[in-house]
Amino acid sequence: MPYEPYADAEYYIKAYEGDSIPEDKLSKKLKEASRHIDTLTYNRIVGKGISRLSRRQQDIIKEVCCEMAEFEYENADMIQSVLQSYSINGVSMNFGASWNIAVQDGIAIRRDSYAKLQQTGLCSRIL
Repeated sequence: MPYEPYADAEYYIKAYEGDSIPEDKLSKKLKEASRHIDTLTYNRIVGKGISRLSRRQQDIIKEVCCEMAEFEYENADMIQSVLQSYSINGVSMNFGASWNIAVQDGIAIRRDSYAKLQQTGLCSRIL
C-alpha cells in the first residue's frame, strides 16, 4: 500500500486555500512534508494511525503538512544547500536555525509551524 500524505491536494486547495505549489508538484511536496512530520513526531502517527488521533490533532497535522510543503517548495534551494554560511565583501548569510526557522532532527521548519505541531503532544521524546 503506497504512503498517503496527511493532507491531499483537495485539502490543500480548498480547506487550506493554498496556491503556492504548482499542481504537478503538489502531491510530491505533500508527501515529503508528511514524511518530515513523521520524523518530527517520532513516527507516532504512523504507529497509531492518523484516524485514531483526535479531530484537533488531525486538523493541526493537516495544516502543518500544508505549511511545510509550501515552506519547503518556496525555500528548496536554501534548504538543500550544502553551505552552512558564506560571506562576500562584508555581507554574510547563514543557513540553519534562526529566529523564525528551527532545524529539528535535520528537518528545517518554521518555528510557528513546529510550535503548532507540538500542540498535538506527539513531538516529545519522553512519551
